[in-house]
Amino acid sequence: MAFQVSPGVNVSEVDLTAVIPAVSTSVGAVTGMFRWGPVSKRVLISSEDDLVGEFFKPDSNNFGEFFTAANFLSYSNALQVVRVTTSLANNAASTTAKQIKNEEDYTDNHVGASPTSGVSGAGDWIARYPGALGNSLKVVICPRPDAFSRTLSGTVAITANTKTVTGTSTKFTTQLVVGDFLYVGGQFNRVVTISSATSVTLLDRQVAAATSATAQKRFRYFSSFENGPDTSNYANTVSASLDEIHVAVVDEDGTITGVPDTVLEVYPHVSLASDAKAEDGSSNYYRDVINAKSKWIWWANVPASLTNAGSAAAGLTFGGVANNAITSSLTGGTDGAVPSNANIQAGLDLLRDSDEVDVSFIMMGNSNQTNITYAINSIAEVRKDCLVCFSPLRGNVVDNLGAEATDIVTFRNLLPSTSFAVMDSGWKYQYDKYNDIYRYVPLNGDIAGLMAQTDRDRDPWFSPAGYNRGNVKNVVRLAYNPSRKADRDLLYGKSVNPVVTFAGQGTVLFGDRTLLSKASAFDRINVRRLFIVLEKAISQASKFSLFEFNDEITRGQFVNLVEPFLRDVQGRSGIYDFRVVCDETNNTSQVIDSNQFVGDIYIKPARSINYIQLNFVAVRTGVDFTEIVGKA
Repeated sequence: MAFQVSPGVNVSEVDLTAVIPAVSTSVGAVTGMFRWGPVSKRVLISSEDDLVGEFFKPDSNNFGEFFTAANFLSYSNALQVVRVTTSLANNAASTTAKQIKNEEDYTDNHVGASPTSGVSGAGDWIARYPGALGNSLKVVICPRPDAFSRTLSGTVAITANTKTVTGTSTKFTTQLVVGDFLYVGGQFNRVVTISSATSVTLLDRQVAAATSATAQKRFRYFSSFENGPDTSNYANTVSASLDEIHVAVVDEDGTITGVPDTVLEVYPHVSLASDAKAEDGSSNYYRDVINAKSKWIWWANVPASLTNAGSAAAGLTFGGVANNAITSSLTGGTDGAVPSNANIQAGLDLLRDSDEVDVSFIMMGNSNQTNITYAINSIAEVRKDCLVCFSPLRGNVVDNLGAEATDIVTFRNLLPSTSFAVMDSGWKYQYDKYNDIYRYVPLNGDIAGLMAQTDRDRDPWFSPAGYNRGNVKNVVRLAYNPSRKADRDLLYGKSVNPVVTFAGQGTVLFGDRTLLSKASAFDRINVRRLFIVLEKAISQASKFSLFEFNDEITRGQFVNLVEPFLRDVQGRSGIYDFRVVCDETNNTSQVIDSNQFVGDIYIKPARSINYIQLNFVAVRTGVDFTEIVGKA
């Protein structure tokens, strides 16, 4: 406290309530090729439905990454997904396709601050993300009240059970566009051809005949809106008019929903005025609303046929120069080539910084030696708080009868020795409900999932293997089932964890080794994960000792902080015993003068049972057991 010069009362607080915080140990991460979603950006996903909603369904090019993620989410509910692409992947656009990776890329590199400063060369709209999926998108604007609904000039006639409407004094070529609905003789019918000012063809046959009838038109997607666009309340207050438009985002080809011409999103009563406000005070400028809310498109430029769009509202008359809908079909979207090693590693780099992203497992999906080694050496060994989970190559186990074990071991021998990686023995055959087909999928998503599930049901320092906690889900069969003990001995001796299907007992993770080659406590998953938890939690709490004095008070506070936490872990079967040393024996004058602080924490980690020896001894009837085994 400060010295007081004159009499008075000074009140201060000292907070001695600090405890070791709980830390996350169950967050997965996967990097790979997906059909949709932001590129080169981490996205936190909590369920398979969220995965599909953000990154879309799998196809034959990316099912490995997709089902690795989906399988993990069947055990846990926190997954960081990083989509990667090549430079050849483009966003579909109204005019010229180009690559916009994510929101930051769009904002920083493609649009300006001006309300009308758009994406050069793209046309009116551009798909939200790269991918061929964007080619199914269509954006339709209803720009005026009479584009939404109006009575057409002249009269019309149509014979029952026919599709051709003829008109007298009609102006079909200017008052209709293909796709509009025509209301004649009590029936709505969609216009598919406009042959002339006096003749149109309908989609369906007319039920009732009509002669010298009045016809009305409706905007093609009128049923998705309550009423037509008009003048907003905001525009009324500044003497402007007709600033509202309706926007519909449509799955034109049915690639997204399975049904062509399905409306994906609607934006009713948005404004063409750049300064327009909604009732809640937020921007109602159509560019701002769509960019903030849409999952499918970005605004790219103001359509030439929208009068005064992007201008401040005061005193202006807005609306379309024509009384018909404005339609833009997006084209040119491409998925690009299969991502290269460099692309995958750039995605992995987004997981490197432990201060930015909390990750417990990095799942490699269908990855090669180069990328697995990079994930181990450049991510996990740098972070020191996560495990790389990977499987052998597909060719090691699929259609490789008799050579699986040796090929798996050969692949493992190409990789480094580390306690921050876990290798399983194969791939599983599972059903792809999105494409109604069975596929082989690597098991590393399941292995990471079993560890996350163990965190939830017990604690991170429990082994995820065995019949109690190691049951693998969604298995039709294993590509390679190491059911022979000789095979399992070969694999386990090389730090490969067998996944085995036992008759009547399901498919089980039957090992808990890390990839560490030397004999050590850290060659077991539960020990490595125990130390990750201890180091992560205690280091976070220790940050608050920075810039304090290295004296008996600070050292005592550190010990009093750590010991209760370790006693709790000990009580939950994580460790057998421990000792915390933080005193003048390890904080010598040299340490103190170097502005350092040392806390030594000695741990006896609990060990999982890997081998059971049962000895059955037959003895004679008259033998006293105490003579053989001693007193009970």
